[in-house]
Amino acid sequence: MKIGVFECFGGAGLAATLPTMALLAHPAPQAGFEAPFEMLQACHERVQRSLALMARLQQHLQDVGCDDNARQAARDVLRYFDVAAPLHHQDEELHVFPPLLLGADAALRSLVRQLMQDHRAMEAGWVQARAVLQAVADDTTGTRTLDATEIAQLDQFSALYGQHILHEEGLAYPAAQAALSGAAVRAMAEDMMVRRGVRPTLPPA
Repeated sequence: MKIGVFECFGGAGLAATLPTMALLAHPAPQAGFEAPFEMLQACHERVQRSLALMARLQQHLQDVGCDDNARQAARDVLRYFDVAAPLHHQDEELHVFPPLLLGADAALRSLVRQLMQDHRAMEAGWVQARAVLQAVADDTTGTRTLDATEIAQLDQFSALYGQHILHEEGLAYPAAQAALSGAAVRAMAEDMMVRRGVRPTLPPA
């Protein structure tokens, strides 16, 4: 079952990007629930695209101001990190991290504990970043700007994902995929579908 990553990970895509941003120059990657680790990597691409939009939004606010495009971009980023990002973190904490925490590799166990701490830091950072973006999305005067503290909050939230994604894709995902049986991967895929409100339609095992 192939679904565009926009649909897989939490609803509509960035339907209205800023004209000066050209963020969606390339089509969204395709990933199927039958390949859950590929879907997790596709979600990382969506994270990076949403963070890129957030950075371009900051520049747009400085250069152009808080117009309709800026407000829509803020709503798009809010939608992704409110809906899809928590599901992605659940995918990892339910299916990727447990087999590694039970494994014999002490370095991997330590890495997973750090990745879980990263998730908690992301959740806390999103509270601050969300308040900034919501203020932009709600602005009706066209005068909303960002002060130095708000810029730092957005930048700090974005920075949390750098090494985190590299460690997951380079170490955690391959190790978990090697540790899980075919039945476990199938159960992972089905759970990911159910939690997104998608009826499981995987082919017979």
